[in-house]
Amino acid sequence: QVQLVESGGGLVQAGGSLRLSCAASGSIFRLNDMGWYRQAPGNQRELVALITSTGSTNYADSVKGRFTVSRDNIKNTVYLQMNTLKPEDTAVYYCNAEVETSWVTRGIIYWGKGTLVTVSS
Repeated sequence: QVQLVESGGGLVQAGGSLRLSCAASGSIFRLNDMGWYRQAPGNQRELVALITSTGSTNYADSVKGRFTVSRDNIKNTVYLQMNTLKPEDTAVYYCNAEVETSWVTRGIIYWGKGTLVTVSS
């Protein structure tokens, strides 16, 4: 059993900052790619940022230069530092991770329940 638990969402004003955290726990042998997705009402879920097990990152064009994704492999935690927030960033943010539970088990994708980020004008 693997669980991903997000934290850090909330209400901020435009131009402000917020840091999201996602802690993975359970039967974890190895965490592969970890990432953040978001979904606003009426929109499809979209990739915000991802980070590989070795630290390579990718960002959506809309957040480049403003958001930074990082991870702590000892704590099995991925972070999303969000700066210069815009109202368009308002969405439910979901943590995602590919988890291997043994040497022979193929990685399985897990999702957190999401945390709401609201950016006011």
